[in-house]
Amino acid sequence: MKEQTLRYIADLGSYIRMLWHVIKDLASVRLPWAPTRQQILNIGLNSLPIILLTALFTGMVLALQTAYGMQRFGAKMYVGNVTSLAMIRELGPVLTALMLCGRVGAGIAAEIASMVATEQVDAIRVLGANPIRKLVTPRVAGAIIVMPVLCIIANIIGIYGGGLMAVLELNLSAQSYYNSILQTVLIRDLVDGLIKTTIFGFLVVSIACWKGLHTRGGTVGVGNTTTSAVVTGSVVILISDFFITKFLLLL
Repeated sequence: MKEQTLRYIADLGSYIRMLWHVIKDLASVRLPWAPTRQQILNIGLNSLPIILLTALFTGMVLALQTAYGMQRFGAKMYVGNVTSLAMIRELGPVLTALMLCGRVGAGIAAEIASMVATEQVDAIRVLGANPIRKLVTPRVAGAIIVMPVLCIIANIIGIYGGGLMAVLELNLSAQSYYNSILQTVLIRDLVDGLIKTTIFGFLVVSIACWKGLHTRGGTVGVGNTTTSAVVTGSVVILISDFFITKFLLLL
């Protein structure tokens, strides 16, 4: 038990050291822009279909469940208020991050783990290059840039899905649904959601990169690393969501 605790502490220290190097690279003007642009396309464009599908059906089922509960109190007309606020402040950022973790996090962890297993990362070090700047920083920068965009798209599609259910199933007018959103959602709500999404993107991709760089066990270790990256990233998202939300509400 003591050895396992010490190993966890050592892993945490190694992860923090990697984050420190990444933050220094992000703050410098020497950011590798060509790989970063490639990562923006990979993370953003390729993740868009699953983000759209998830957001659409989340908004639809959220509207149905909200109406089912509120019609008991004669408050079915407030379905737009609840759906829009829940999507923008909570479900949009969290679901976008979870989908990114399942798709992009697993891919990044597997890619870097394969490079470690085939000694490509060692070759980068031998050539005098920094593996963190070459492999980690572009991916983290790409996630930070593209995650807020994905979150905004998910919010729009989720609210639109809720509107479809409000009009087709709940017999509400599109105008009343739209007006309820305008009366409820504030700029502060949108900003808080985007802040959470940016932090989630940073955490998910950095964890996947760290897991990949510390792969052990050859090709078998690649599979274990991929699974560990997805599980760890998902748990970190859910835990950090509480603390970020609590902090933002205190501001």
